[in-house]
Amino acid sequence: MPLGSQVNAEAVIGPLRDLYPYSPKYVEVPGGSAVGNHPARMHYVDEGTEDAVGPILCVHGNPTWSFYWRHIIEEMRTETRVVAPDHLGMGLSDRIPGGVKLEEHITALVSLIEQLDLKNITLVVHDWGGAIGFGAALARRDRFARLVVTNTAAFPTSFMPKRIAACRAPGAGRLAVQGGNAFARAATTQTTVIPLPREVRKAYLAPYSNWATREQVWRFVMDIPMKTSHPSWDALAGISDTLESLRDLPMEIVWGMQDWCFTPMFKALWQQRFPNAFVSELEGAGHYLNEDAPEAVISGIRRVRRAGSIGGEGAAR
Repeated sequence: MPLGSQVNAEAVIGPLRDLYPYSPKYVEVPGGSAVGNHPARMHYVDEGTEDAVGPILCVHGNPTWSFYWRHIIEEMRTETRVVAPDHLGMGLSDRIPGGVKLEEHITALVSLIEQLDLKNITLVVHDWGGAIGFGAALARRDRFARLVVTNTAAFPTSFMPKRIAACRAPGAGRLAVQGGNAFARAATTQTTVIPLPREVRKAYLAPYSNWATREQVWRFVMDIPMKTSHPSWDALAGISDTLESLRDLPMEIVWGMQDWCFTPMFKALWQQRFPNAFVSELEGAGHYLNEDAPEAVISGIRRVRRAGSIGGEGAAR
């Protein structure tokens, strides 16, 4: 039996049916070192019907959940299969007391990919989902065919916004993030150029209603490695060191240029590593790109799906 603390999915998504009309689906994945890698339930959305090009896998960051991908799911499920998981500790997935680290999130995502037998994947990543998604792509290179990068990183940097750094302050940071939900609340007002409607702000916060359900939000903030002694440094550095082995895959970089967290500097770092990527710079969009300009992300997904050949072999552009 899974050891993680289960989330009452109906209590979370019942009021959100108009915005998030999906039935919960789960797979059991390794729950991480905090629970001795005993199984935990990982929630995912699985919509549409897989076509010859292959499924889209959407990997969210912190403090979002699969709700973040709803515009992409609604538009693309008429063309193909779209899978959007919730990381362990996030969304409707099981809560893991003690939290889950980067390498363990990658292991959980790889387990989901293998159990759903996803092949010829178009990977779409955002925020902390970049490191997790690319970690999975490097671990199971044979299953990935195309890449879409949106306001994210998968490599160490020395840059951390003061607003994020404040959340890591000893004692006070945890009280603010896990106790007061300050990180997730601030994200609903500070990550877009176009203000989010009240019902959308509430939906982003819905899975994070108390101390226990917010733990992974804080753990994610603390899991950003800024020095070599950090427990997740080696995992992130390993991803960074091997990223360029994916250069043969078609890549789209779609970037909200008004992002104060993943600034245009990060876009430039992606371009250095993937000089053949097609780049869309959106001056009127912020960090939550799928809220400000979902049509641009959808266009990028469609373009890279046309560019990528079937079977996981990248097409040069």
